[in-house]
Amino acid sequence: MVQLGLVVAQFNKDRPITHEMEARGREAARERGADVVATMEVPGSYDTPLAADRLARRDDVDAVAVIGAIIEGDTDHDKVIADAAAQGLTDVSLDRDTPVAFGVTGPGMTQEEAVDRIDYGATAVHSAIDMAEELDSL
Repeated sequence: MVQLGLVVAQFNKDRPITHEMEARGREAARERGADVVATMEVPGSYDTPLAADRLARRDDVDAVAVIGAIIEGDTDHDKVIADAAAQGLTDVSLDRDTPVAFGVTGPGMTQEEAVDRIDYGATAVHSAIDMAEELDSL
């Protein structure tokens, strides 16, 4: 059984998109027989690499799934946040030799597009499980 760490960014504008993404992710974990052993809620997607790193250090975590939604704003700030989060999470995965699945949607995404991508919470969990199982088989 794969044991997962889950990081959930809390920053939303009008609707708790990431809470819905988290629910889909947890459902996917149950369906796959994986166990979410730890969850860290962080203020926003920019904060996810540190939380993912902490979870990846744990002996009882085989993989980490990161969930967030970066909604487009009036400036290019959403692109800066997305780039920083993606690079940071890649670094965590490689530094810790632990799969870190990127379930952060955006940037450049409207509120409606974010709603359409709620299933990315499940997609991130499936990716984390798949990677953990594949690496375990080596």
